[in-house]
Amino acid sequence: VHLMQSWLPILERKLEIAAEIGHPEFRCFLTAEPPPLADMQTVPEGIMQSSIKVANEPPTDIKSNLRASYALFDQSTLDASTKPAYHRPMLFSLCFFHALCLGRRKFGFMGFSRPYPYNNG
Repeated sequence: VHLMQSWLPILERKLEIAAEIGHPEFRCFLTAEPPPLADMQTVPEGIMQSSIKVANEPPTDIKSNLRASYALFDQSTLDASTKPAYHRPMLFSLCFFHALCLGRRKFGFMGFSRPYPYNNG
């Protein structure tokens, strides 16, 4: 949603029409991130009021962050590697780095010059 701000009023109107004359089991799934700049438009109030909102925030401590990052990979992913002696430590290092960077977000720009954009996708 944050990438298509000029289209949001049109989307809001189309969702109102769908609520009035659409199928009773119609669902629309939207994903959004907070706008990067304070002066940027946000999601219209009508969409926000008629939505179920789910927030996915990282845990606050490094141990929980590391567990959450490492849990994204199942045993079959670890076993699929042709070089497990290199793959497992590299995967652990990547998860550890991700956990550290997520933990540093709460300190703002004291440790990094830019926000860390890495996510689970």
